[in-house]
Order: sequence, then structure tokens, then C-alpha cells
Amino acid sequence: MRNSAEVVIIGGGISGCFTAYNLARKGVKNIVVMEKNYICSGSTGRCGAGVRMQWGTEMNCRIAKKSIEFYEHANEILEYDRDVEFKQSGYLLIADTDKEVEQFKKNIEVQHACKIPSKMLTLDEAKEIVPYLNTDILRGAAYCGKDGFLNPFHTTDAFYKAAKRLGVEFNTFTEVTGIKTEKGKVVGVETTKGFISTNTVVNAANAFSKSICDMVGLDIPVYSERHQILATEPVEPMQEPMVMAFGLNLYVQQSPEGSFIMGRGDANEPRDLRMTSSWNFIEEMAKTIYLVLPPISKLRVIRQWAGLYCMTPDKQPIYDKADNIEGFYIAVGYSGHGFMFGPVTGIVMSEMILGEKPTIDVSMLNLSRFKTGNLLLEPSVV
Repeated sequence: MRNSAEVVIIGGGISGCFTAYNLARKGVKNIVVMEKNYICSGSTGRCGAGVRMQWGTEMNCRIAKKSIEFYEHANEILEYDRDVEFKQSGYLLIADTDKEVEQFKKNIEVQHACKIPSKMLTLDEAKEIVPYLNTDILRGAAYCGKDGFLNPFHTTDAFYKAAKRLGVEFNTFTEVTGIKTEKGKVVGVETTKGFISTNTVVNAANAFSKSICDMVGLDIPVYSERHQILATEPVEPMQEPMVMAFGLNLYVQQSPEGSFIMGRGDANEPRDLRMTSSWNFIEEMAKTIYLVLPPISKLRVIRQWAGLYCMTPDKQPIYDKADNIEGFYIAVGYSGHGFMFGPVTGIVMSEMILGEKPTIDVSMLNLSRFKTGNLLLEPSVV
């Protein structure tokens, strides 16, 4: 392990790997990524693998659109020796109340202003896309065919390999135990494998980011919340788009291998960093699927797992640098959509560190918004 670095990035998920890649691509020569487990072992590797542009805020629409445009050409840009498996099979959003239908219409106005090809559908049109959808309980639907599925392991691996080719050093199974500061500046990082001197640290630890911020005395209003997912036995292709419902609380898609991957939110989930599975989740998931997509409820569950959402008060990420410690940057708090935003995270953080003009203005996603009350609330989350 190197004993000094120009930049140390904490976290080997999509955010950390892509930030490292972008910095290296722009000429930064001595970059070290610290990961306490293996690459893609955290929230990225435990996500639902969906990516969408159908959001309710202009900021999220622009971030998601830019990210998806990158993912469309990721294999070529990163010169990946495998396939990130990006399948633009669409997202079908369904609503069971008139209020939610109206929100969809407002969202689509925002999306169209960002040149996102989404549209409202009648229930008959929704049923043409997913024939076994129970439209008797629905009031409306929205759809974007550019949304889809992306393999989180292959995608992160592609960034990891591209960054390594550019000279980035990755230290796996290496935990950061402290950050040394002097006179209000970062001067180094303590790890389980030794000390690295550096003047720049990027906190991309997501679910574990609060403890990293504590090391420099920076208080961030985030908490980590368990979210659970299950996968069924593989079957022949029968559903192209992701089906998502905010009010009915579900997302479900069929993977390229044939398994159905599905999840739902629960406000009562623990916030103590546990990643265990529960019977309550699988029971509630089965009830929801039986109501919305009846045939899928008959499939056998073969796997169940959990990951951690790093939540903020407005369910939006934080892209900023600390005002109390020079050289400390944060890219955390994605509230469940960090994988979707990975490319833009890497771009905006590298630009911030290097003092470049931003490709996308994410200044509204600063840390101070939680003190001033200028929150950017996103209406379309599970």
C-alpha cells in the first residue's frame, strides 16, 4: 500500500470507483481507494439494479438522464472486457389514486423539459405492455422505454478496471480507522494497514459515511436504513419493463437470467446497519405482488437479501466539501438511487475537487441546505 496519495477515496462502490476513474482520466496521478470489504460489497452490490429517468424534480431528471446516456456506451467508453448488461426495457410506473396520476402528469412535464421521452398511458396501454397487470385496482400509468436494468457488479467492475489501468490503487479489506487533520486541513488517513498522507479525502462510504464524517467532526443529517429484496426462480421471459408503484409500494423486474427481482420500502425498517432478512418483508411482498401482478406471486423464492439506504431528510444526495475541514469531500446520502446516479457522481465530484466548471450544477445538493431549509424534495421514491 502506498504511504502517500494525492487523493484518498473511502468506499469501493459505484460512487468511489467512478470518482477515482474520472480523477485519473483528468490527469490526477496518485489516487488510492480504500474499501473495508471487496469491491461492490456494499449498497451498490445489494441494489435492485434498476435505472430510470422518470423523476419528479428537474435535478434528478438531469442527473439520471446524463447517467443513462453514459451507461448506453459504458462498454465502449470503459473498454470493458465483459458486458455491463444494460437493457433498456423500460419502466412502467403505476398509480392507484387520482392524486398520484396528477403527480405523474406533473412529473412528465418536468421530464419533457429535460427531453426525457416519457409518456402517460391508459390502463389498456399499460396492460398491453404487461398483460397480467391487475389494472382493476389502478387509476393510471406512465412509461419511459429508455429506462431499464444494469448489472451492478459488472458495471462497478468496469469502472474499477478502467481506473486501475489509469494507475489508481485499490486497497480492499482495508478499513479506515481515522482521519488526521492539522490546523483545519486533512493531512492523512489511518487504516488497518497503515497510514497514508494526503491532503484530499473523498467520503464515498454511503451507508457508513456518517462514521467517516465523525472522524473530522462534521455532522451530517443522514441515517442508514435496511431495505430488503428477493429473487424468484428463473422462468421464461414474460415481463420486459420494471413495474414500479410509489403508493402501492413495490418495484419488480425480470432479470436477463429470468429471475424476478422485487422489493418494497418499510418505514419501520431498522437503522442500525443490520443487513439481515426478515419474514415480515417476504410476507408483505407476497401480498403486494398477488394484488398487482398475480401470476408472479406463484413463483418460488430462491434468495432474499438486504442492503442499506443512506437516507437524507429530502431523500436527495449530498455533493459538497466540508466547510470546517479543508480537503474533505462528501458524496453520500443517495436514499436508494446511488447506483443510478453513479456516472454523474463521479463527474461532479472530480470537477469539484479540481475546481472545474460543473457539467451539471448540483450546488442545490450542498450540505448547508439542511440548515437553511432549502430542501429539494423528490416525490417519486419507493
